[in-house]
Amino acid sequence: MIFSPRFLRVTALLAASAVVRLSAAQPAPAAAAPAAAKPGDEMVNQLMLPDADIDTMLTALEQLTGRMIIRPQQLTTATYNLKIKSPVTKAEAIVAIETSLALNGIGLSPLGDKYLKVINLQVVKQEAPELITGSAFSQPATGKPAAKIFQLEFARAQEVQAQIAGSLNPLYGGAVVLQTANALLITDSISNLQRAELLLQTIDKPFTAGTKPKFYQLRDAKASDLVNKLRGIITGPLQQQMGTATSYSADDRTNQIILITDPRQHAFFDDLIERLDRKADPNTRTEVIYLKHAKATDVVNVLSKIISGTTTALQRQGSASVRPGQTPTPATPAAPAAPTVVSASNAANAEGANEFSALMTVVNDDRSNAVVVFGTADDIRLVRALIDKLDIVLPQVRIEVVIAEVTLDDQSASGISALGLKVDGDKLIGFSGSTVGASISNATIKRPGATGPWDLAAEISLNTTPRKRQNAITTVPTVVTSHGKQAKFFNGETRPVVTGTIQSAAGVSTGLASSSTVTQQQIGTTLTVTPFIGVDGAVQLDMVQSVEDVTGEVLVDQNKQYVIGRRESTNYVSAKSGDIIVISGFRKKSKLSSASRFGPIPIIGDLLGSRSKGDTMSELVFFVRPVVLANNPAVDNADAMRRIDGWPSRDEVKKEIDPRFVPPKKSLIEKILP
Repeated sequence: MIFSPRFLRVTALLAASAVVRLSAAQPAPAAAAPAAAKPGDEMVNQLMLPDADIDTMLTALEQLTGRMIIRPQQLTTATYNLKIKSPVTKAEAIVAIETSLALNGIGLSPLGDKYLKVINLQVVKQEAPELITGSAFSQPATGKPAAKIFQLEFARAQEVQAQIAGSLNPLYGGAVVLQTANALLITDSISNLQRAELLLQTIDKPFTAGTKPKFYQLRDAKASDLVNKLRGIITGPLQQQMGTATSYSADDRTNQIILITDPRQHAFFDDLIERLDRKADPNTRTEVIYLKHAKATDVVNVLSKIISGTTTALQRQGSASVRPGQTPTPATPAAPAAPTVVSASNAANAEGANEFSALMTVVNDDRSNAVVVFGTADDIRLVRALIDKLDIVLPQVRIEVVIAEVTLDDQSASGISALGLKVDGDKLIGFSGSTVGASISNATIKRPGATGPWDLAAEISLNTTPRKRQNAITTVPTVVTSHGKQAKFFNGETRPVVTGTIQSAAGVSTGLASSSTVTQQQIGTTLTVTPFIGVDGAVQLDMVQSVEDVTGEVLVDQNKQYVIGRRESTNYVSAKSGDIIVISGFRKKSKLSSASRFGPIPIIGDLLGSRSKGDTMSELVFFVRPVVLANNPAVDNADAMRRIDGWPSRDEVKKEIDPRFVPPKKSLIEKILP
């Protein structure tokens, strides 16, 4: 026999109705019957719905609830297998059917007390599901959708929404924030609403719930400094573990730290603060470094350039750069402000940092010739190491100069030849004794191996062969200077020069009176030398020679003024210690008149004698000899002491130099011929 689908569906509905009715009509044992049955407590012996469709499930739900079900035109097609063989109450049977429907995307929305509307589960929120006004636990835990408003007292609804989103069914759209009322409207299954209620009961508590304040009175540390240190320590995962409820602040007025946190964390802060509240030297300090040889201003200029250069390099490098041997640090979440960094390097090696901190400051004190340093211990260590290398005795040089004015004649081509010297190839010859044949290169006389006293003026003028009478040594200065320090020689005179005239009324009878401003004008020969001494004994000389002389006179506002001629040259030469540098070429023409006496009578003889007039040419020749000193008085002063030995007053001079000096006893010849 073949049955139609409609016949089979009707038969299933009748069977379901029969199962529900028979099970509900079956009398319970007399001993187990309650004294007064509550609605929904009627027993259902079995709930057997094998291979049932949606219509069968809804018909069974109508039988159990006593409500009529309003169905849409189309419903999701599914096959249900609900088999409950043990006896259950009617309310439990309703829960089973509603949960089975929810698992297949079917939701129910109550319309009063008589109807139930069948809808898709995704639109339950818009179809006014059952609104639970009391606790969600007043309903049986089921998959039936319902809505509930959760009123919050302490927590913020917007913050709580994100915290419970993961525990809700996303098909219902999650919680809706009622910001004005600080509440959440949640539509979900009743079982999920019950879980949300438990979560919100745990979250919705006062911010200070479970926290307790504690005050730490500090002995040695400063409260604000220690709080900054704590903020630098408690960062990242440690801060997240403590939570936002933990706070600590400084009260510098009473030098206390105020801590608000869970009492279980008090022990952690007790130990940490106790170890940090120790007496210690300040991280920064000031030190005065006295110099022995260098000038404080010069040393500070060098240190300032080094410090500024280091700071600029660190800024250019940037805090995110990676040094050799390091690996990039991954990005971390934002943390509270870290304490002030006082060191430019976090190197943890035993020797300390090798870079200057941001607090580094150096100032010179010229009065005591000292460098005042402010910074960390590493800063002072680095500066002291630099100063030890800078504060040294600079090489010194003794510069001997002979300036000779030589009158040139027709046979003399230059001042050098007029002195009886001449250049033969690369040799300057004409010196007597051991100096004959000393080589010359670039006007530099070289005397390798020369030892003993060597008077530059005597070597040039007195011992030349043949000796010329036209030369005249104008000055023989000697000065001692250091590397890079300028030495200046001047030989000449000063003459008054009128620079301004003021006229004023002196009276009716006297008329105008005038007053003049007069300055002194230097006129002569100037030699400026700046030596640069190499480590190998070589000396570079930056020399400027200038010669001024009066070439005439003029009247300016009835004041006699001098016409001054000036010649200047600049030379930069290199020489070894003891070499002689020769510079010539400064020539000048002058008028010369002479008369020879005729007869022994002074006046008549002069009148009758012959007369001659003419022009004469003279030339200045500079001889410069640098001698590098050994910074040893016994060696550097040996030549001067040998000269003193030739003086009649040598004993008196040596006594003034060295109070412990004892004059030697005079010989008999010295007593007779002093």
